[in-house]
Amino acid sequence: MRHAILGAGGVGGFVGAVLAAAGEQVTLLVRRESYASHPRTLKLESPLGNLSAPVTLAAVLGRPVDVLWVTTKATQLEAALATVPYPERASCVVPLLNGIDHVGRLRSQFGNELVIPATIAAELERSGPGHIVHRSSFVRFGFAAAGQAALAKPVEQLVAFGCTATFEADERTLLWRKLVLLAPMALNTTAAGRNVGGLRGDPEWARRFEQAVREACAVAVAEGAKIDVKKTLETLQTFPDSLKSSMQKDVEAGRPPELDAIGGPILRGAARHGIEVPVTGELMEAISYRLSAIRGR
Repeated sequence: MRHAILGAGGVGGFVGAVLAAAGEQVTLLVRRESYASHPRTLKLESPLGNLSAPVTLAAVLGRPVDVLWVTTKATQLEAALATVPYPERASCVVPLLNGIDHVGRLRSQFGNELVIPATIAAELERSGPGHIVHRSSFVRFGFAAAGQAALAKPVEQLVAFGCTATFEADERTLLWRKLVLLAPMALNTTAAGRNVGGLRGDPEWARRFEQAVREACAVAVAEGAKIDVKKTLETLQTFPDSLKSSMQKDVEAGRPPELDAIGGPILRGAARHGIEVPVTGELMEAISYRLSAIRGR
């Protein structure tokens, strides 16, 4: 199969490396200014196994592909889509972005039927161009059931490498299930400047963490997702103490965080349904203030 990766960071690099190592044709879509210097090989360091696989580079999606994997940061999506001027050349589009709102944006460009919503849970980083480091012991994918036929082969290859994957009929629940885990963790670790263990060890931050989970779950249910707050809290207890969110790392580095993509759907959903989400709002304000302070140094 022919694959294109839009977003050559941690997530895109991981997917691209695994598929290329399995013998698939993988094209990385990179910025024009990076084209000449970007490695033509993806290197992956992972507890599941280390890989090095050749890929093709392109500044624009010029040839038809079976699957376009959209793996940019939400803050980079609009600029990245300029590298796909011919949307009809993608037979299937699989976004692995954080949040909810990107699905509608992509469907407006590629069409409803071609976009297969998906999620990924893993701690992945790009340590340098073409070099991906997988820091968690797991990689969990979830795909909307509409993509089961089109994605059967690449999902089989990801599972063979050691990932887990499910196909789910309810895409709303699929997306919100990830967000009710990600948002409280990302907002709290970033606002506090602590890893998950640091939050658990502080009673006040632990209380905020739990309240943020309850707020996110209440909005998700109001939006029509099948979410269990007790199960969500139990799942968060399995997160390692050492875990730091990508939002926290972005803010510490002075990069634009995915604040609106991750916290925005909760605030907007709460407004639509008349739900109070004070802790989520406070955390987002605190992160905005912290980012301004870091940039002002």
